[in-house]
Amino acid sequence: MRASLIQIDVSPDEAVDSRRERVASLIREQSAADLVVLPELWTTGAWAYESFAAEAEPLRGPTHEAMSKAARDAGVWLHAGSFVERGEPDGSEDGALYNTSLVFAPDGELAATYRKIHRFGFDQGEAVLMGAGTKPVTVSLPDTTLGLATCYDLRFPELFRTLVDAGAELLVVPAGWPERRRAHWTLLAQARAVENQAYVLACGTAGTHAGVEQAGHSIVVDPWGEVLAEAGPGDEVLTVDIDPAKVATTRKQFPVLRDRVLGLETPTR
Repeated sequence: MRASLIQIDVSPDEAVDSRRERVASLIREQSAADLVVLPELWTTGAWAYESFAAEAEPLRGPTHEAMSKAARDAGVWLHAGSFVERGEPDGSEDGALYNTSLVFAPDGELAATYRKIHRFGFDQGEAVLMGAGTKPVTVSLPDTTLGLATCYDLRFPELFRTLVDAGAELLVVPAGWPERRRAHWTLLAQARAVENQAYVLACGTAGTHAGVEQAGHSIVVDPWGEVLAEAGPGDEVLTVDIDPAKVATTRKQFPVLRDRVLGLETPTR
């Protein structure tokens, strides 16, 4: 299985429409890949809080349209990172904002959505401007199952264990991680891989937006915690071949997950 992580510069001197077109072109270039992954909030920038309301889109808005077509043109599974979603007024959401990920099948059909559960900001920023997701999400591919998480979620191991209990073997984490905490980014990606005996595909943004320098350094980690590939700090497409069967092999050779004692309630798919 070939995965391509597209690390995107989200500096504010590029218009959102132009960035969508650029990213769609990059996706179409990855037709040899099976799975393509984009970063968190790459349209607006994860730290550009003042732009969230103005740039918010409905679920099936311009980002959905552009990414669906790009996935179909390339014939790839596409985790389209995340964007600022304005929920449909249905009595429960009433136009609230969410940090929402979209996953498209190779035919361009929407296969899954995930609203970020853990919002960053400590009573400011995303934590107060956006609603929280409530449901862990997995996506079945022909040879494996993806578990979806976003950026700050990486600090909460219980989410990843829930995803693994639901069958996840590849844990996909789009992010807008700051450079000043890049050491945590690498450490936590490896920790989530080792403790769950799963692949971690963590795709970050590059550049600087809202005054926050981004870490870049997208990373792919195997079930033993080995870093298979790591990007630099700038725009980059990181492509790596992975073997989904290695998850089962690792869990059989070193069956640590069977010795769990706590948190064994039956997961809900």
